[in-house]
Amino acid sequence: MAYPLPDPDEALVREAQAAPEGDLRAFERLLEAHQRRILADCEFMTRDPAGAEDLAQEVFVKAYFGLAKFEGRSSFRHWLQRIKVHHCLNHLKKREGKEALALDEEAGEMFEQLQTPPAAERNLETRGRQERISSVLRAMPALLRVPLVMRDMDELTYEEIAAELGIGLSAAKMRVKRAREQFRRLYEAGGAREGGAAR
Repeated sequence: MAYPLPDPDEALVREAQAAPEGDLRAFERLLEAHQRRILADCEFMTRDPAGAEDLAQEVFVKAYFGLAKFEGRSSFRHWLQRIKVHHCLNHLKKREGKEALALDEEAGEMFEQLQTPPAAERNLETRGRQERISSVLRAMPALLRVPLVMRDMDELTYEEIAAELGIGLSAAKMRVKRAREQFRRLYEAGGAREGGAAR
């Protein structure tokens, strides 16, 4: 019988919850452990490198004030990712308008700016693998990028993705499938361009 792995953050979470007011040492260690990932996820979800740092900071502020209510029914990492997903989706709603964030088929095609690859993609030949991944994600429409990040980076279940985006379970699965296909296609096309430039 398989047992769930212990949450590596559990001791720090308990320490942070028990800390006297103003003692942020344990929480800061939690922040250090998750900061890089949350920052990258904020950038990938919103396609906004300039605003990602502010968004990540806001996610940690929400986590700090919500920590007393964290009961440990999921891992701290998963709980933090859920806060990040909500926060980024709300940010996108404000920035793009509710129609764009409904993330339905029509909205994905209607909002041209969601489908325009950024200039960074044209410079892939000078970037490493990580930058190529970032560029591909930024080039993808929100319709596909957001559920892909939720599934493959945040490790949310299809049920959780469907609930977060307000769509059916089969639609959530289909979007992740289409997103993976598009990601692979764009990633391989970038590699082919790099190979051609190298010859």
